[in-house]
Amino acid sequence: QVQLVESGGGLVQAGGSLRLSCTASRRSFNEFAVGWFRQAPGQEREFVSSISRNGRSTDYANSVKGRFTVSRDYDKNTVYLQMTGLKPEDTAIYFCAGRRTILTVSPDVQADWYTYWGQGTQVTVSS
Repeated sequence: QVQLVESGGGLVQAGGSLRLSCTASRRSFNEFAVGWFRQAPGQEREFVSSISRNGRSTDYANSVKGRFTVSRDYDKNTVYLQMTGLKPEDTAIYFCAGRRTILTVSPDVQADWYTYWGQGTQVTVSS
């Protein structure tokens, strides 16, 4: 069993930045593809970004492309989501999710592809 813990959320003004972290309880997290999703009140969970196990493949939702950057630090067993140019519509609970894969598999944008989920971290962007 792998536990994922998100951190780094908070309240920020429009145009500001935040960096979210997703840290796993086990070193085997480095064998996982990881995705970031978000869910705003009254809305469905939506794909935000993903990164492959080897870090060479990344993907972004059109709504965040050019503003968000996903990366991973294998020594720290952590995946990051750097968010810049934040907008009020980015307000949501952000979740990280993981699935053990072979090295070159590109992560899916569908939430049900992932095996493990964190509890989420709140991001609020004020106008």
